[in-house]
Amino acid sequence: MTPRVGILMGSRSDMPVMQKASDLLTELGVEHEVRVMSAHRTPDLVAGYATGAADRGVQVIVAAAGGAAHLAGVVAAHTLLPVIGVPIATQVAGGLDSLLSTVQMPRGVPVATVSVGGAENAALLAAEILGLSDDVVQARLAAYRERQARAILDDETNRGA
Repeated sequence: MTPRVGILMGSRSDMPVMQKASDLLTELGVEHEVRVMSAHRTPDLVAGYATGAADRGVQVIVAAAGGAAHLAGVVAAHTLLPVIGVPIATQVAGGLDSLLSTVQMPRGVPVATVSVGGAENAALLAAEILGLSDDVVQARLAAYRERQARAILDDETNRGA
């Protein structure tokens, strides 16, 4: 099937964080692909991926990187698709460096940015974007939210409240 979301990461070491996005998109029934590419070490690969993504059916790109964290911005510079950045925690500044590198895009090249390590929220945001024109995805999101609420309401600490 054609992937509707592209999940990119700057390094294989980002996989433990980004696997959460992949797992959630799978749970929501959203086709996606996962790739490792670096804005600095493989810039031509990144540019080629970004420029060809829409032609392959990708509708949203989630890009994760740590440190200088330029992956989401480089992708956004090469596509008109929505790009969601996931800053990855680092040992240098706990991810603040990644957050600032991702969120501080120049005017005209937007990147939606979630919290440091916020892969699940990136997946949910990607699904919400798709849900604007896909009733099935929107219904799955509604069911997901209902399950989240039910888990809180069913929690033993809330009984008798």
